[in-house]
This record gives sequence, C-alpha cells and structure tokens, in this order.
Amino acid sequence: MNISLVRADYKNEQHAKDLIMLLNAYALDEMGGTEALSSEVQKNLVPTMSKRSDVFTVLAYVDEEPAGIINCVEGFSTFSCKSLINIHDCGVLAKYRGLGLSLKMFGKVEKIAREMGCCKLTLEVLQGNKVAQNAYKKLGFSGYELDPKLGHALFWEKKLK
Repeated sequence: MNISLVRADYKNEQHAKDLIMLLNAYALDEMGGTEALSSEVQKNLVPTMSKRSDVFTVLAYVDEEPAGIINCVEGFSTFSCKSLINIHDCGVLAKYRGLGLSLKMFGKVEKIAREMGCCKLTLEVLQGNKVAQNAYKKLGFSGYELDPKLGHALFWEKKLK
C-alpha cells in the first residue's frame, strides 16, 4: 500500500475534483452534519479558494486513490503577533480509516505551519466526537484556556444570511 500526501494545487483539475469529493463525503458523515454540499458550493469552492492566499488543503492518497482531506485557514494571534493555522475540515473516507492518514496529514499541516512561522494550530471538535478528540490529544492538542478557573473557551457562531 502506497500512501502519499500532497498540498493541493487548486488549479490542478484532479486535485479540485478530489477535494470536492472528499469534502462532500465528510459533509455527509455524521460528524460533518449529514448534509451534502450544495451544488453552488461544489461548483464555486475550489475557484474561490484558488483566489485566496490564506487557505490551503492537504490531500491524502492511498494507492493513488483520494482518501483524506484537511482544509486549513490562516488566522492571526494578536497575543503572539504571529499567524496561526486553523484546521477547518478534516475527514478520511470510511474505507481508509485506521491507516493513520489523519496523523500523517496533521504532520504535513504542522510542517507547513512551522515553515510559515506560525505560533499554533487550532481546530474545533464536537463534544460527542470522542474518537477525534482522542486523536487530537495524541497529537498534542488540548482545550483552549487562559485561566483554568475560567474554563475552556467555547466555539460559538452566528450565521449571517
């Protein structure tokens, strides 16, 4: 079995196709919300990402077949005055789980972040996703807190229509 990781080239037709397929599979998964990407998102996501300098994608292939994805967005830490990388999406197709693909993809993301001079990696994880939480802990992630007496930070959102 041959496992390869690539930083996606958004102008590469195969990478673009694989990105959409993998992200849609993640979206359909219970941990991705079980709702397919809209046709508008499927059509416009890669062209939009290709215009941005603050996003990148790592794709994992097993025997040249698309198997996993991590989408990342560069942010900025005002407390450190440095860039950070938010791991926005992470998914591995069910038939490739257990091969350590997410660990390998996280390693590549961390390497890229270090090369960029970033101060940290961030991510969000659902409270009920214990499998992912355990994997993230093994990778050195922990709940964000400034003062243990105040507890961990919570990730909230307000959708804009």
